[in-house]
Amino acid sequence: MSLFRDDGIVLRTQKLGEADRIITLLTRGHGRVRAVARGVRRTKSKFGARLEPFSHVDVQFFARGSDLVGRGLPLCTQSETIAAYGSGIVTDYARYTAGTAMLETAERFTDNEGEPAVQQYLLLVGGLRTLANGEHAPHLILDAFLLRSLAVNGYAPSFEDCAKCGIHGPNRFFSVAAGGVICGDCRVPGSVVPSPEAIGLLSALLTGDWATADACEPRHVREGGGLVSAYLHWHLERGLRSLRYVEKS
Repeated sequence: MSLFRDDGIVLRTQKLGEADRIITLLTRGHGRVRAVARGVRRTKSKFGARLEPFSHVDVQFFARGSDLVGRGLPLCTQSETIAAYGSGIVTDYARYTAGTAMLETAERFTDNEGEPAVQQYLLLVGGLRTLANGEHAPHLILDAFLLRSLAVNGYAPSFEDCAKCGIHGPNRFFSVAAGGVICGDCRVPGSVVPSPEAIGLLSALLTGDWATADACEPRHVREGGGLVSAYLHWHLERGLRSLRYVEKS
């Protein structure tokens, strides 16, 4: 029997029995973890209110054996709130749908339970904080999060140099299969010709140039968002269910 303590973001919850829940978290030290929280669905349970999606919590786990992720699910025995991002997200439809897509993305990029994914964890914490505070448009925050999640998982798209031959840009064609922008000589079937403004927006979101991103016209934001969705879909091999509900203005 072992005790583990970690901080994490609650990704989702599932009902278990009459009063319990299975909580899925992305933690700093142990990656994605599923644990049983007993009694949290009871009306008088203060513990359960801390374990809702979007919550940043400090959690104690009780596990059988020397590993947190083993044959059986560990028990979540204590939880303290670090930041209740949900209070700034769930009351606004645009923020809620963008945040839900962020949670789903983080879960999809951490397939192996118990395997640390510190960069993905830090991205999620920062993204939810920015979203809850309303610092930028929700769809821009989401696209920035998706691009950076792709980058930290080894799928960074190129927005300047040709993704195939490396020739210096700007290059006018874009291919999700090739890995971003490509030159005329490397053009492949299925390539598209996005506007320079849309490519500039995506580059700004990837690098954190928010002044450029915030000033982008809505039509270029929609175009860029379509490229991000297609690129993410290609590398995840199937799309995110939550993306269909995200508002793009």
